[in-house]
Amino acid sequence: MATQFEMSETLIGALSLRAIKSFLAAAKFKSFTGAANALSITPAAVSKQVRELEDYLGTELFVRSARAVILTADGEMFKDAAQLSLINIHQAAERLRKRIPARKTLIVCCSPAFSALWLHKRLPEFIQANPDIELTVLATHNFISMEAGVQPDVFIAKLASMRDGYDSEHLFDDEVYPVCTPEYLQTHGPIETPERLLGMSLLDISAYGRSQISEHIDWKVWLALHDVDTGWRADIPRQLFTSNDYPGIVQLALAHQGVVLGWHHLVGNLVESGDLIRPLPHKTVMKNRGHYLSVRKDKADADVCKAFCHWIKQQLAMQPAADDAASPVLKKPKQPKR
Repeated sequence: MATQFEMSETLIGALSLRAIKSFLAAAKFKSFTGAANALSITPAAVSKQVRELEDYLGTELFVRSARAVILTADGEMFKDAAQLSLINIHQAAERLRKRIPARKTLIVCCSPAFSALWLHKRLPEFIQANPDIELTVLATHNFISMEAGVQPDVFIAKLASMRDGYDSEHLFDDEVYPVCTPEYLQTHGPIETPERLLGMSLLDISAYGRSQISEHIDWKVWLALHDVDTGWRADIPRQLFTSNDYPGIVQLALAHQGVVLGWHHLVGNLVESGDLIRPLPHKTVMKNRGHYLSVRKDKADADVCKAFCHWIKQQLAMQPAADDAASPVLKKPKQPKR
């Protein structure tokens, strides 16, 4: 008849593994102080744990002196058994660990807007296809002056030259156009020209905290690029809401509160679904001022970085292009020769 394994009798009264480790360390170094240094605890803690073990066993394991501790005959016998048991536990643990695929880590840094409106909508597909990758996404505007010790593997940002130790490639040019909901347009009438926007509730993006995102485009800049007087004439009623939280501004637009400047890569899917519409075809193309993919040079050949960068490019290739109509192109000025 098979012996019944009784949890209460076998494990509840089991020896303390911590005490056994302290005992073996003291036996190895012949010193409680040496054992304490190896285990990063105090000599008093080692002495206490060994004493508790001796009390449990009912026998002395060491002969103590001012300079050293020497194993007794019982101590020698227990040391051999304890070492063999710990070796067996270690080998069993290693066999189990080797059956688990090693997890690969990846740290990606991007703006809060890109994270909320583009990346996180698509990430489930990447996570499911790469279950062995432990992914961390850092959303920040402060790409240059990040906290000490933070070194992302990949940046997606509006900076062609991120920092030393990274290689960058251009992903796409920014395309910016007005968007609102069909309901807002139905309530406030058609918008035939950019100048007509001056009579609308404009949801604007503030420059606050965005100094490390490259150029700043708000309604005043966009309208000026389309030859609209941006003096905000007093005789034109307007309601202008401003925030540096771009995802929050988009949410207000979705709640029929006004017209917002839409970056195509961030709102293109909302336009495609019909949640937002372009009330007029005008747009601004930020030539060579768009987004860049920057990868750490020492991680560029790593499978995890290659997989993520390939996936990013695939996703961008699948995104529908914005209509080409009435689009002034804002080119990056040439740098003066030195």
